[in-house]
Amino acid sequence: MEKINGLINAPFTAFHQDGSLNVEPVAKYANMLVNHGVSGVFVNGSSGEGHLLTDEERMLNAEAWVDAAPADFKVIVHVGSNSIKTSQKLALHAKQIGAYATSVMGPTFPKIGRIEELVSYCEQIANVTPQMPFYYYHIPAFTGVNLPMLDLLKAVDGRIDNFAGIKYTFESLYEFTQCRRYNDGKYDMLHGQDETLLPSLAFGGAQGCIGGTFNYAAGLYVDIREAFASGDLVKAQELQYKSLDLIDVICRYRGNIVGGKQIMRLTGLELGPNRSPFQNLTEQEFKSMKSELEAIDFYSFANKA
Repeated sequence: MEKINGLINAPFTAFHQDGSLNVEPVAKYANMLVNHGVSGVFVNGSSGEGHLLTDEERMLNAEAWVDAAPADFKVIVHVGSNSIKTSQKLALHAKQIGAYATSVMGPTFPKIGRIEELVSYCEQIANVTPQMPFYYYHIPAFTGVNLPMLDLLKAVDGRIDNFAGIKYTFESLYEFTQCRRYNDGKYDMLHGQDETLLPSLAFGGAQGCIGGTFNYAAGLYVDIREAFASGDLVKAQELQYKSLDLIDVICRYRGNIVGGKQIMRLTGLELGPNRSPFQNLTEQEFKSMKSELEAIDFYSFANKA
């Protein structure tokens, strides 16, 4: 099965000021990402507030991204839900509209505590689209599902034929590397922590990377990958430190989903507010965040719509 090599962005979902879905910015959004070296998107995930959307909204948003995607731009659709039936419906829809792959994070209720439970959950969703790559989305900080991912790969191997790999958003580079090396590198391990992208390349051998700060700083991560590939580790480290400075700022403004979404205003894209229970930034907080971004020379590496 094909392995992804490049940057996959986790886009925000745009809303009107009244909270309704707004797919109008998607075409411009996709064009900006392509122009800054991004290879695809992971739609309706955590950055996209996927669990706060209705089924219909998730489908409309996925359709907008597939419609806007140029050739070879991969659209991975997150279809995870506490309801297997909902996930199956969303997976079938993703296939019908021509998405590249589907993915699920673990359900939040009931909380899965055994590998067999997780395998069965993935199997029932992956099997409805057997010709599409299927990725498990490992993000225990959000789901509370923190099972050994190497054990998951061993359990799905030979059982779920279209299991492509894991979107790995966790701190353990050791486990990430164990998974990448499993069965001679059979599975596609998509590294999902922007702040450790360079270590994932150097230690984990990462090829595909999924990130939320790629939304407004994709070129920075393209440059990290290029510096590493050319053997310029000093430059790669300096660039990764810029990423850390950026992440330090957004962490002071309720993280990427809230603060990061408002940074898009500085790139030329207005994506609207977050949905409840996220607490939106006040205008004073936005101005303060903007000042902090200017202090780290954000505009020297920011995306431009």
